[in-house]
Amino acid sequence: MTNRLLIAGLLAASLAGCSDPDFDDNTQIGPNPVLPKPTQFLIPPMNVAAGTGWSAGQKPTVANGLKIQPLATGLHHPRFVYVLPNGDILAVQSAPPGEPVKRPKDLIFGFVIGKADNLGGPSPKSEISLIRDANGDGKPELQTTLLDNLNAPFGVTWVDGTLYVANTDGVVAYPFAPGQTKVSGPGRMLTPLPAGVINHHWTKSLVASPDGSKLYATVGSNSNIVENGFDAELGRAAVWEIDRKTGLAREFATGLRNPNSPSFYPGTNTFYVVVNERDELGAHLVPDYLTSVRDGGFYGWPYSYYGRHLDPRVRPQNPAKVASAIVPDYALGSHVAPLGLTFYTGDLLPQFKGGAFIGEHGSWDRRKFYGYKVVYVPFAGGKPSGKAVDVVTGFLDAKNKKTLGRPVGVAVERFGALLIADDVGNAVWRVTPAGWRPGAAGEKNASPSGEASR
Repeated sequence: MTNRLLIAGLLAASLAGCSDPDFDDNTQIGPNPVLPKPTQFLIPPMNVAAGTGWSAGQKPTVANGLKIQPLATGLHHPRFVYVLPNGDILAVQSAPPGEPVKRPKDLIFGFVIGKADNLGGPSPKSEISLIRDANGDGKPELQTTLLDNLNAPFGVTWVDGTLYVANTDGVVAYPFAPGQTKVSGPGRMLTPLPAGVINHHWTKSLVASPDGSKLYATVGSNSNIVENGFDAELGRAAVWEIDRKTGLAREFATGLRNPNSPSFYPGTNTFYVVVNERDELGAHLVPDYLTSVRDGGFYGWPYSYYGRHLDPRVRPQNPAKVASAIVPDYALGSHVAPLGLTFYTGDLLPQFKGGAFIGEHGSWDRRKFYGYKVVYVPFAGGKPSGKAVDVVTGFLDAKNKKTLGRPVGVAVERFGALLIADDVGNAVWRVTPAGWRPGAAGEKNASPSGEASR
């Protein structure tokens, strides 16, 4: 039997063995999600819409009063966007690292993800493009390669003349001044990060502390639920704190299965992450979430989920760790796959002031597709408050059989528009008010992706 026939047979068996009960997904959005009983599977459910990209003239759908247009197209699997202090926009493009196939499930997973992410489209590259739109009209004067020959990059941040890039195996520092269009000097490894031959959650996000003295890097787990052994998880499922000058690092918080896009809440020293929780416990377990991150905090993985709910698959258990598990701040729904997070600090979209935009990459392991959108979570008093609302949708076609795009990283450009990296559509999208035109009022809305200029 060929690999393709084997995959088809196993996929059919997995879908036949799964079910989506009549469940209200809205009950899993907010601080107190409903958690049904777990279900275990011989073959986990996998369901995917083929990633095709956008046809000419197609684009996502936005909420009333908004407009969306492509800022950059023809990119190669863009995963993250970052705005420099001078307004230049960096689009981080990544070729995912390969992994060895150990079990039939790994073969299926690789096939499913490759199909969903449109990796058969333009060949992914590991490089960073610079996009310059000086007057904010959405038509860049410049789109060029800033840095290439990278190793599966994801996060990037700039502090005091240095551009820091989070490759899959470590944080690399490059001399760089905003305004430059090419990084010419060699990079230096500031801090290695866990990677290796098995590198299950390969994306490493990055943010600088408000005073610029520290960097915070996210490192996802090396498995769904420790199936590669505990030794493979050393230093993983964690947020690392890195001294920016010495490169010395420590685990700042642990038990976060796959954290992404650390972002400081404006005006505070508190940062939040979005987290992809575990799979294969059912269509409605476990909710992915948004949470603040405490120094020394433990968030449950692998032993428990959403606080102290034990995962029946983990042996041996660790009661002491479970007793210390922190309940996340805000559930986003099961298997929405949040990868992007940014706080809105501009003036162009005042209805979103002070809250969080989240890019949901979308499910692959439930019968009914879920996620595939950008949502907004309101905040009050520095904490999530109220239900998430859809801001950008339409990444799935009307029949839910094709993935036209998948949102990943989100950022706020200097005019106050929302930017979205779309790694299936190979584009960066720009969201503004309907009918808005750049001018003096927009030029004052400088806001480098929610971080203080340095």
